[in-house]
Amino acid sequence: MAEDRVKAGFWVQMALRMGQSDGRYGMVLKKGDPDAGGILVMLRGRDGVSVLSQMRAADGTQAWMRGTGPANVDQETADAYVARQEKFDPDLWVLEFESPDMLPPFEAKIV
Repeated sequence: MAEDRVKAGFWVQMALRMGQSDGRYGMVLKKGDPDAGGILVMLRGRDGVSVLSQMRAADGTQAWMRGTGPANVDQETADAYVARQEKFDPDLWVLEFESPDMLPPFEAKIV
């Protein structure tokens, strides 16, 4: 059964607060549509950057995929991935979090 969808702007506020309470400070790099924008999350660690892309699993639940691949990448590669995604979705939100262990500050099913 599919989950109810939360408005993107509300979800972003929740993620930023969760990050702050966990010491994984974040910021909005690009503000998207407050109601239905897609979301990318950049995780910044000691060894590079990873970009998570929001998606729906086959069962309709929210999931995330590492859009830049399983290994960390440099900033230039991450920026190029974000730029390509922005061409497809101009309403896209882009967040960035400090993340030494390369995990998001919110509960996430990563596929």
